[in-house]
Amino acid sequence: MDAHMQAGQLLTLLVIALALGLDAFSLGLGIGLKGIRLLDIMKLGVVIALFHVLMPLAGMYTGQYVSGLLGHVATTVAGALLLLLGAHMIYSSLKGEDVQSFDHRSLWGLLVLALSVSVDSFSVGITLGMFSANLWMTVLLFGFFGGLMSVLGLLLGRKVSGKLGEYGEACGGAILVVFGILFIF
Repeated sequence: MDAHMQAGQLLTLLVIALALGLDAFSLGLGIGLKGIRLLDIMKLGVVIALFHVLMPLAGMYTGQYVSGLLGHVATTVAGALLLLLGAHMIYSSLKGEDVQSFDHRSLWGLLVLALSVSVDSFSVGITLGMFSANLWMTVLLFGFFGGLMSVLGLLLGRKVSGKLGEYGEACGGAILVVFGILFIF
């Protein structure tokens, strides 16, 4: 792969990682608004980062398998998946679905919260697996941005009040819709 293609892939992965991180940011913001200790912020950030590594990794392996089955149709299918995922994120944010009713201090609540913001990473991982995206670069970027954005959301949520979290998820969904359209056409 030449340097131009690598730079393009890196930019694409950065934007997608940021879009997925916005979902973690909005969740963190909502939890932070309710009040959270710094130790819990760090715990939640690390667990979300870990899930943002494991889920796309599983998705990419699934996507590579599916790509082998679908052949040349894989690009259109991948674009459609991103489009649907982005639309669902926008719909969820506008509908105001709330996954923050879990207690983030318990192990079960922590895992459910991390899983809820990482499911999108699995779906995007499937898409990227169909394109044979760089595995390690993808999961490290997703993990970094997932953890960073959740911590930033939690910290900001501690500082401000109001209802800001839904906009982060809607922005992330819009970015995925755009990439889905680009992959299809």
